[in-house]
Amino acid sequence: MPIPFLAIPGALVIGFTLGLLGSGGSILTVPVLIYMLGQEDKVAIASSLAIVGIISLFGSISYIKQKLIDWRMVFYFGVPGVVGTYFGAWGSVLVSGTAQLAIFAAVMLVAAIMMVKPGQDSVDVDSCDEDGNDESAEQHPNLTLIMIEGLGVGILTGFVGVGGGFLIVPALVLFAGISMHNAIATSLVIISMKSLAGFAKYMDVLIDVEIDFTVIALFSAIGFFGCVLGGYVAPRIPQEQLKRGFCFVLIVMGAFIFYRTIPTLLA
Repeated sequence: MPIPFLAIPGALVIGFTLGLLGSGGSILTVPVLIYMLGQEDKVAIASSLAIVGIISLFGSISYIKQKLIDWRMVFYFGVPGVVGTYFGAWGSVLVSGTAQLAIFAAVMLVAAIMMVKPGQDSVDVDSCDEDGNDESAEQHPNLTLIMIEGLGVGILTGFVGVGGGFLIVPALVLFAGISMHNAIATSLVIISMKSLAGFAKYMDVLIDVEIDFTVIALFSAIGFFGCVLGGYVAPRIPQEQLKRGFCFVLIVMGAFIFYRTIPTLLA
């Protein structure tokens, strides 16, 4: 199946958003695959996990070289997240693709609200060390909350195909006390773990469904370039303005998906 030309910049934006904000990749990928490429709902969700997982994995390499990854948080958040993703993907077979999309649209609207919520991007300056980390939270991070949220975000990842960066980043800032920049870097590693685990489970539960690996490879390659570009320009662009613009996109797309799915659900 030929890939529409407009899908190419779509893949670039997906990666750019991941590199810029540490989130948003899956939220953009699923609509692009469904409405631009015409993929079936569940196929698009599964493919989205593979694409975002690969982009996040390779996009995190530069952050690893810069030693910006908090590996302890990768363990405490990422491992429960992988477990949750496995069960979320398993549970996805119990509902229709249309129902998944409706829940997906609701997640988009929640993401928009959370990203503009005041106080998510910063910690108390007086309690920070020279690297911008919250010393009090660094000494006593709430590991229980971190693991619980990791499990919950993982279930969401597997069920509707979102990486959950919009939940991971603020959780790492608020509960682990790490800086926004470190949280974005760490989020990419966690997203790659969860997304690839979810895709593996979808391959197991989706019977008689053909995954287009050419689309996955192309989107991953273009998205990786966008992710590197996003990571490069992130420190140079006001994050608050970017977030507000991205939130507007989420609201519009979420409303559009609701418009397309609710009549089918009601029928």
